[in-house]
Amino acid sequence: MKIYFSASISGGRDLLPVYRTIVSELKKYGTVLTEHIADSNLTVGGEKNESNRAIFNRDLKWLEQADLIIADVTTPSLGVGYEIAAGIERKIPVHALFFRKDNRRLSAMISGNPDVFLYEYSDPEHVPHIIRNIMSGRN
Repeated sequence: MKIYFSASISGGRDLLPVYRTIVSELKKYGTVLTEHIADSNLTVGGEKNESNRAIFNRDLKWLEQADLIIADVTTPSLGVGYEIAAGIERKIPVHALFFRKDNRRLSAMISGNPDVFLYEYSDPEHVPHIIRNIMSGRN
């Protein structure tokens, strides 16, 4: 199985430990095409060695290969929203994780979208369980 993991880069890297957990869990079930999202060397400055056009083209190619999209939608990100929409357009199942903390509000374009399976968590330690449920088909 090829899995496309989507999460904020430019919008903030506060949830990097959660991203690492997600990627680690997903690797148990297949190839994570975007494993680099959980790399601590990747900062809000993005990928320094690639042009924006090269990143765009590469990521769309990965999306076309993906069997599944897992997105952490906690930190608002135009890129994550674009990837989710592109996945829906391509009929790729989309599962979104949202860390419910403080007064954060998730966009209705995600939470109200019938093509997005949404999982809210209040403790990052719940993430492995959520991933296991997604991968076992228990939505």
